[in-house]
Amino acid sequence: MSFSGKILEWYGQNKRSLPWRKSRDPYKIWLSEIILQQTRVAQGTPYYLRFLEAFPTVNDMAMAKEEEVLKLWQGLGYYSRARNLHATAKIIVEDYNSTFPDNYKELLKLKGVGDYTASAISSICYNEPQAVVDGNVYRVLARYFGIDIPINGSKGVKYFKTLAQKVMDVDHIRDYNQAIMEFGAIQCSPKKPLCLDCPLNESCVALEKGRVDQLPAKIKKGKVRKRYFNYMVPIYKDKNGAIFTSLHKRNAKGIWQNLWEFPLIESKSSLEIDDIAKKSKDVFGDLFINDIHIYNDIDIVHKLSHQQLYTKFWIVEVNTDFDNKISVEKVSEFPVPVLIADFIKAFKF
Repeated sequence: MSFSGKILEWYGQNKRSLPWRKSRDPYKIWLSEIILQQTRVAQGTPYYLRFLEAFPTVNDMAMAKEEEVLKLWQGLGYYSRARNLHATAKIIVEDYNSTFPDNYKELLKLKGVGDYTASAISSICYNEPQAVVDGNVYRVLARYFGIDIPINGSKGVKYFKTLAQKVMDVDHIRDYNQAIMEFGAIQCSPKKPLCLDCPLNESCVALEKGRVDQLPAKIKKGKVRKRYFNYMVPIYKDKNGAIFTSLHKRNAKGIWQNLWEFPLIESKSSLEIDDIAKKSKDVFGDLFINDIHIYNDIDIVHKLSHQQLYTKFWIVEVNTDFDNKISVEKVSEFPVPVLIADFIKAFKF
């Protein structure tokens, strides 16, 4: 039996029942693929279901405010995916009469849709013979064929795409693409792959040569950037006892664009109370500050793909009313980074 035949046979016996597999609606497949690009199935499935409940059709998503989409996305990270999701929904409605393109080349023109997503939608929805290559597929192919070309380099991307096209099952492309991704997720997993009962173990080069743990190969990333964030959380109580704070939108490009956060002081190293007291006027101007105290003595380390954020939250009690204040009861309605969402859940305003 061929490589693809064994993969398909395995899939027929082991595939998981996942909600998007019950549909060939390109909107649902597109939504699931965007969510799952950097997300495990277990984490992504609840988000997929919540998005479908909030936006049953691409028209519903296109008509939504970006903040609504970002709020639903909160916790998944890589927020550019959410912004692209919303932008593409508008493009589908306005430029394609609410109908998704039915081929790989046209799908590639959509914002946030690359080779993998275009291949997945075109093959699953329209049976177009385009091989998908995601992390799972890279791993299966690299191990089975014993390929040590780094998968995160331009040479590797081209090589594995060509190989994937060569070994795919053209006649059953819809099931085959889902099968090889599922195989990589369950059977040929990153850690502790199930090699002993693998249907490919008799011809797997990595298993034969004892290189399963070494493949796929990757080019080592550069040095991780360290950043120090000091969030100033203003607390103001009016004469009626109502409590207010302040949030600002991050408009600059970079991490968390268009999400909301507390006033921020970024520094080159961890700051102490004296440093914060001096810098507080740059943030709050002439507001009368009654007291400043630290919420967390030890920096909260928040890891992103290419940087680590060392974060402290400072509670700033103010006696002066200020513009654009937000009732603490409404703070949870804003789309914020998960770092701040965790603080909001834990802190008792």
